[in-house]
Amino acid sequence: MQLNLIKSKIHRAEVTDQSLNYEGSLAIDCEFMAMVGLRQYERILIGNMANGERFETYAISAPAGSKVISLNGGTALLGKKGDLLTIMSFAVVDEKEATDWKPRVLILGDANRKVIKVSGK
Repeated sequence: MQLNLIKSKIHRAEVTDQSLNYEGSLAIDCEFMAMVGLRQYERILIGNMANGERFETYAISAPAGSKVISLNGGTALLGKKGDLLTIMSFAVVDEKEATDWKPRVLILGDANRKVIKVSGK
């Protein structure tokens, strides 16, 4: 049996920018992406804690150290600067591997300037 489990999660990521006239995606500081093993162009599910919106798009890298979380394209209409997001990606995992599975989780604070917690593989 194969299971869909959470692989990567960035919690409380604050939206720093939005660009409606961009082709789409969510730009994420590449250092944050590396901390949770999130890849460029990987499919992601986003939950907006400010308005309850949930949507899918793909991740793109923002410059290292920029602390950027930018809603681009149509997703720019699903939130605004200052909103807190939960960004998740998933993996298909064999049932045996799932027994000891731990997602990689990053919790941010202070407008993405503070790493509160990093855990997982």
